[in-house]
Amino acid sequence: MKVTVDQDKCVSSGQCVLNASEVFDQRDEDGVVVLLEPEPGADQTDNARRAAAACPALAIQIEE
Repeated sequence: MKVTVDQDKCVSSGQCVLNASEVFDQRDEDGVVVLLEPEPGADQTDNARRAAAACPALAIQIEE
């Protein structure tokens, strides 16, 4: 699995961090998504998928 984010689309809702805090974080100054792990391990793939599905701006893309 490969994860990418589009910071320009991000609306800082925080759903990514709530669903996959090992994969995503948010910038302190504006809450925009920060990708911590572009290739999450098997233990984080379900969380990454949930985060992408929960993103209201569709700023997270997952390539299997």
